[in-house]
Amino acid sequence: MKASYRLFVGLSLFYAVMAVIYYLVGGEAVGITCISLSSGLAAIVGFYVWFNNNRLGLLPQDNVTAEIADGAGELGFYSPHSWWPLPVALSACAAGLGLLVGWWLTTIALGALFISVFGFALEYEKPSASAH
Repeated sequence: MKASYRLFVGLSLFYAVMAVIYYLVGGEAVGITCISLSSGLAAIVGFYVWFNNNRLGLLPQDNVTAEIADGAGELGFYSPHSWWPLPVALSACAAGLGLLVGWWLTTIALGALFISVFGFALEYEKPSASAH
C-alpha cells in the first residue's frame, strides 16, 4: 500500500504541475479545469489509500518475507443463487431504452429499478422478532 499512495500522490502532483504549464502555455479553460480536477481526484484516492495504510498497519503485500497464505482470509459473502441481478439489469436496460423511446418508459423502468435494487440489497435481511 505504500507504493499505492505514493503513486497517487505523485500523480496528483504531476497533474498539478501540468495544469500550471497548460495555463502558462495558453490553454483553454476546459482543459485547465479537467487537469486540475484530475489532480484533485488523484489526491483524494491517494489520501484514502494512505489513511487505510496507516489504519491497517503492515499488509502482506508490503512485507518482503510474506508468504502467499498470509494474505488469505474471508473475501466477503457472495450469494450463490440470487435472481435479483436479472431484474436490476432488465430495468436498467429499460431505463436506458426509455431515453430513446419515451419518458413514459423511463418512468416505469426507474420505478422497477428502485424496487429491484432494494430487493437485491435487502435479500438476506430478516425481520426482527418484535415485528410480529
